[in-house]
Amino acid sequence: MSIDVRVPATSANLGPGFDVLGLALGLYNEIGYDEADRVTVVIEGEGAGRLDSGAGNVVARAARMVYETTGRPFPGAAIRCVNRIPPTRGLGSSAAAWVGGLVAANAMLGSPLDREALLALACRAEGHPDNVAAALLGGLTVSCVSGEAVCAVSLPVPPDLLWVVLVPDMESSTREARAILPQTVTRADAVFNLQRMGLLLAALASGRVEALGVAMEDRLHEPFRQPLFPWMAAARRPALEAGALGCVLSGSGPSLLAAVRGAAQPVARAMEGALTSTGLLGRALPLPVDTVGTTWNRRP
Repeated sequence: MSIDVRVPATSANLGPGFDVLGLALGLYNEIGYDEADRVTVVIEGEGAGRLDSGAGNVVARAARMVYETTGRPFPGAAIRCVNRIPPTRGLGSSAAAWVGGLVAANAMLGSPLDREALLALACRAEGHPDNVAAALLGGLTVSCVSGEAVCAVSLPVPPDLLWVVLVPDMESSTREARAILPQTVTRADAVFNLQRMGLLLAALASGRVEALGVAMEDRLHEPFRQPLFPWMAAARRPALEAGALGCVLSGSGPSLLAAVRGAAQPVARAMEGALTSTGLLGRALPLPVDTVGTTWNRRP
């Protein structure tokens, strides 16, 4: 039996929802998975020639996790990855690899693990639930860790919103971007973010998207990560002037995420032009929300 899996890109935080909110986007990695007597990995597209093509590949490691969790020996796998999610850009490429490998191996074994078990494994591997929850479930996800389990709910997003992702031609280390954050925050900053995350969820649920400009503000991570991306303010300002409702760091960066109602191209052009003016190159991608999450099917 052969399994094909499709996993969406994701953007975490959306401003105030640090390690809580995730958004699945219409940009996909595809995985072809066949059981074999050893591990082989072929990578096409993003990361080709750079990502591990052996047993250390994240997709292969995720597959092994499923076999070990279900008490079965892992014989190996022939894995083909067609990657469209750029790695180390704050768009959930690592989460997509973990989730894709878990779902592929679980399907190969006849789906012994339910979605909650897969989510818990993915969170344990990734270290936090926001991206993996959105990749697995689709839509806008709110997630938290409760003991060994992960509680996650996927919410609908107004369908007339598009999300413009500015992807610079530079990479960022998630470990470095997390290490730069302080261990404690003031009560005022905690309340600031709680207010805005509540407003963000209410605005999206009610369609009151004009509130996103305030609702996507943050004090818990973006101000501290600003030194890593000194061009961020220069790219954000033209996005808002071109009509974006809000513009935030995508995950731990360096990509930026802008919410747009209506024509997305003016915002995309403004963000690309602003980035170029700082001496960097990049591309702006207008993307819809993915509403279904990770899917799989058997290949004849």
